Amino acid sequence: MNNVFVYCELEGKQVVDVSLELLTKGRVLANQLGVELECICIGSDLAGIEKQVSPYGVDTIHVFEAEGLSPYTTLPHTSAIVNLFKEEKPQICLMGATVIGRDLGPRVSSALHSGLTADCTQLEIGDFDMKVKEGDQLVDKHYEKQLYQIRPAFGGSIIATIVNPEHRPQMATVRDGVMQKSIVDANYKSKIVRHDVAKYIPTTDYVVKVIERHVEKSKNNLKGASIIVSGGYGVGSKEGFDKLYELAKVLHAEVGASRAAVDAGWVDHDRQIGQTGLTVRPKLYIACGISGQIQHVAGMQESSMIISINNDPEAPINKIADYVIVGDIEEVVPKMIKYYKKEE
Repeated sequence: MNNVFVYCELEGKQVVDVSLELLTKGRVLANQLGVELECICIGSDLAGIEKQVSPYGVDTIHVFEAEGLSPYTTLPHTSAIVNLFKEEKPQICLMGATVIGRDLGPRVSSALHSGLTADCTQLEIGDFDMKVKEGDQLVDKHYEKQLYQIRPAFGGSIIATIVNPEHRPQMATVRDGVMQKSIVDANYKSKIVRHDVAKYIPTTDYVVKVIERHVEKSKNNLKGASIIVSGGYGVGSKEGFDKLYELAKVLHAEVGASRAAVDAGWVDHDRQIGQTGLTVRPKLYIACGISGQIQHVAGMQESSMIISINNDPEAPINKIADYVIVGDIEEVVPKMIKYYKKEE
């Protein structure tokens, strides 16, 4: 009762990274609350699924296994979670802010009359006070150990902390890469509960059948790159990005971009880093002509080292950079290329 739950999204038989990241965060939250961590795995042919999730400190694994549950379709997955939650009454539920999570989360939240905060960048446990109406009076009320659901709001101009004190579960979605995954114990012992699918999912939910799926793999490896050369609107043009690609080639790096550069059509959307793009944690992040709006910073601030190249010494990105090079991109980048070519 009142435990922390994570919905584990599957791609085939593999639990996706964002779910493993949320298991890591869920373990931390469960420890702070003094409760257990549980997860939900829904699909077909799930033999051995515990080997993927148990090492992240999962106390109980709820398995729903049936032929019609993979690949994902909305209705059966919603019914399984809603009916399970009516029994288990969790206090927190976490999902990935993926295509599936964004479809599933609101449906579960709506059915249970709970709150849901999308695209959180931080999750914390804390107390707070607020005034609530009791009859005709406003009275002070103290809430303990609530989930702080933190995310940029109003176009990234503020950081909002959202709480849901009166309804359960407290639900949040988090994008891939925002949290770090970390194994607790390779031999962690989890309890496995295999549910009777027919008890939770009515046969009428299987109205949609996926005939065929086409999954296109990413053309780059930004998430796994140790060095990223990223460009913003200050790069000036699509041709300006050619120099960034050249620098990246010399450094054996990947090229990323801010939303402004993507919106300008200078680089493909799958290279966008930030609140509405990817979250990355490279060893070295070289920000070229990036102003440092909060939406972009949310996607790269965990980089081990940040170098900012900008002709504006007051650019917000400079405040989080380890090193700042004040100068024009078209002058600095060619010099870096020349230097590193010489060092090869």
